[in-house]
Amino acid sequence: MPAEEEPVAVYDAAGSVVGVAPRGVVYRDGLWHGATGVLVRSTDGDRVYLHRRSPDKLIFPGMYDCWAGGVIGPGETPAAGAARELAEELGVDGVTPMPHEPFAYVGSGLRYHVFTYEVRWDGPLRHQPEEIVWGGWVTLDELRACLAEPRRWPFVPDGRMGIERWLAARDAGLTD
Repeated sequence: MPAEEEPVAVYDAAGSVVGVAPRGVVYRDGLWHGATGVLVRSTDGDRVYLHRRSPDKLIFPGMYDCWAGGVIGPGETPAAGAARELAEELGVDGVTPMPHEPFAYVGSGLRYHVFTYEVRWDGPLRHQPEEIVWGGWVTLDELRACLAEPRRWPFVPDGRMGIERWLAARDAGLTD
């Protein structure tokens, strides 16, 4: 099925599921929907997996991100969507994503609730070629350096927002 036809759970502004629409309609009309983001960290917590999106993606093609994730399907919980996307995009299976703070993203003609998670993983990673064209481990300092150079490292806007929120919470001692 073409990505534009994939059914997506439609949300309201408050974060409740209210229906279903094709992904293309959701994006075209700026409908509220849900998406997941899973931060993959090494088991020691010192590194984050950074990747570059395929140039064929419907939104934010070719940009960098440190969250594996995507839209939530009809009848799917955010946690189930996070686990599914993690397995699809990076081949990480058999771990339970731990929830972090959700947030609303509004920008680039899109509106969605981002449900963030984290996993610790040192096992093999397998990119889904339609989704990811490059990936590698970076330290938190290297990640901050990438974020500081947006021309060289253009991040997806929601991923940038999410990781900046996560880093601020970490710096404030609210997460490890």
